[in-house]
Parts: sequence; structure tokens; C-alpha cells
Amino acid sequence: MSRIYYLDNNATTRVAPEVVESMLPFLTERWGNPSSAYAFGSEVAKPLEAARAKAAALINADPREVVFTSCGTESNNTAIHSALMTHPGKRHVVTTAVEHSANIKFCEHLHKQGFETTLLPVESDGSIDLHLFEKSIRPDTAIVSVMYANNETGVLFPIEEIAAICHSKGVLCHTDAVQTPGKLKIDVQSLGVDFLSLSAHKFHAPKGIGLLYVRRRTKFQPYLMGGHQEKDRRGGTENVPYIIGLGRAAELAMQHLDEKLTRVRELRDRMENAILTRIPNTSRNGTKDERLPNTSNIAFDFVEAEAILMMLDQVGICASSGSACTTGSLDPSHVLVAMGLSPARARGSVRFSLGIYNTDEDVDYLLQHLPSIIAKLRAVSPSAPLEVKTGRRESKAISADPGRRKEHKLRKEAA
Repeated sequence: MSRIYYLDNNATTRVAPEVVESMLPFLTERWGNPSSAYAFGSEVAKPLEAARAKAAALINADPREVVFTSCGTESNNTAIHSALMTHPGKRHVVTTAVEHSANIKFCEHLHKQGFETTLLPVESDGSIDLHLFEKSIRPDTAIVSVMYANNETGVLFPIEEIAAICHSKGVLCHTDAVQTPGKLKIDVQSLGVDFLSLSAHKFHAPKGIGLLYVRRRTKFQPYLMGGHQEKDRRGGTENVPYIIGLGRAAELAMQHLDEKLTRVRELRDRMENAILTRIPNTSRNGTKDERLPNTSNIAFDFVEAEAILMMLDQVGICASSGSACTTGSLDPSHVLVAMGLSPARARGSVRFSLGIYNTDEDVDYLLQHLPSIIAKLRAVSPSAPLEVKTGRRESKAISADPGRRKEHKLRKEAA
């Protein structure tokens, strides 16, 4: 197999070798059910709880506040569902227009069930207006759910301030922090949230395991009914090998945090600056500073992201046009449209997301191929102006046309 240049770490991450190693004994030798009464099963419960403690340390929580789930989507759904079920007099949910589809789709489902939802707009840089947010909270609001970091643009939201506003109004606060582990420090004590969601495959553990932080003394209604697992908070036999993997990945995420904040950010900035400098008619989507250190979302005018990604794939480069969960949709990114981008510019936007395994060689390889790919696509694009198709300045592009030369001269003199 030829080398893959993987620049799509917000979609999923490589499972770390250390994580695989930690899981293997629980797939081959220690495969008992931790709920069993006999030693072969019950002894598995000890490393499971050790993994819970590691996961709790990642977010500075008490291990008793950690509920293992199957993924971030389940965690998000569970938090919102619990708030509504434990507060039957409150039938309103506040979220944002740029949330992951796990929230957007669930809120659409709730609306059909007779609940009310408010999708807050965002500014052109992807940020949120806190004054508008505060006004959106009503007496019947059960929960506010705002993501910690946007999965497409990397834009960060002021969760600490949002949680404080929620609590001043007696409203529960949830944050989808799926994109954050290993990229930023997470401290639920400082954030003040009641619920927080994570998904292990975003920080070098397998797909199919996640967690939900549930703040102590928060009323809670399980989403999955069944046995007494997870202290009656989630039915179903625990996915022991994957929980062990999540715990080990949590340790590694904390170890690599400084590297993520320095080396990966420097790598991202070098890549982004080179793209914006070398390729004309490009722009960054989202704020420059208040975003994840690994994420860059770039709009390439006059071309379709789908075509860019296909040509990148042909040379072994993996990137995306947005959330992996919406791949295949013909609609432009709801995140970029909510930020005010035209459908055409949104369809021409590509997300590059780096990780701890990326190197300077990966970025150099992208920069070697991307400019020529964009040039080829623009040369055949029906929407690209002539000077963009040819890659020449307007003055050169019009020199062969006397009429256009005269028009250009008059415009220049008028200026």
C-alpha cells in the first residue's frame, strides 16, 4: 500500500499503538463479563474502573461522574434527553446553528415530538453573540447545548461564560467537547457545565466508545434502559476492551497536550499561510485566533471541494469538506452557510485537520500538489473569470482585446 498523507484528524484519528497494546489482553485472555459474580468476570471490573479514573483525569472530573457510552452522538442525545425527562415542565432547548448533526438532527426530532428548539445564529467568523444567547433562554428552557469547538472550522465557544449564564437562570448546560481532547486542556470544574460529551476515536482510541460527564447531583434519566451497568445510568454490557483503550488514550492525550499546542499549531500555521499566499482567491473560514490549534478551513473560489478532494485522493492525501457524518450530502455545509458564506463558496471549502502523527513532510507534500490541482480545476471551471482560468493578471489577460484595453484604461484613469 502506498503512503497515505492523512490530514483529516477531526474526522477520526489513527489508533495509537500504545492503545492497541493496552486492549489486546481484554480481547484475547481477559474477556469475561465484569458484571459476573465469579472471579474471571469480576476481576475485569478493576481495570475498567482504572480506565474510568484515567478518563475522569482527562477532564478533571470525579470518576463517579463518568458514564461510558458508544460515541459522542449517544452522549449528546443522552444529555438533552435527560434534561427534558427530568424537567417535564420545561420543553425548550437552546443550541446553535453550527452544531454537529448529532445535535441538529436530534433537535429536529424533538421538534416533531412537540418540543421547542432555538438554533442560535453565529457571526461571520463563527463566534457567538453572548447577549443574543442570554436573551434566547426562556423560563421553560430545560437545557442549553453548545459545542466547545466546532468540528469544521475549529472555532472555540466561551463555554465557561455560557455555563455561568445558564446557571444564573437555573438552566442545565451541556457541551459537545468531542473535538477538544489532546488539543486543549479540559477542566469541567472551571467550565461549570452539567454535561460534557467525548468520543474516543477523536483522540487515538477506537471508534464505538465515548463518554458522558454528568455533574454530581444533577438529575439524570438514562437514555438506554437495561441492566444495572454504569450505576444504572446506561444499560448494556460494558465494552471492556474499548473502555480500556479510551483510558490509555486519555493518558496519552494529556502527555501530548504541550506538543499539540506548539508543534501541531506551528505546522498548521505554516500550511495555512502557504496556501493563502501561494494560491490566489482563497480565504480562511472562521476566526484566526480563537480556534483549535490543528484545524484550518479554507475556501477556494470558483471550484468545488468535491473535485479538490477527489484529486487530492488520487495523490494519497486525505482531507474533507466538513463533517464526516454528512459526507455524501449535496447540500453545502450548514456550518459555513450559518456563518454567511454563499452556497458556492461553502461548496468550495476544504478542511485540513492535523494530528500528532503529522510531519513537515506531510505539509510539504500537500503544498507540492494543491496549487496545481486548484489551477487545473479553475482552468475548466465555468464560474471562474478569464484571468483566474489563465492565472494571469487582468491587464495581461485583456491586452489582446482593444475594446477591453480602452475600458481598462478609462477605469484606471477614473481611479
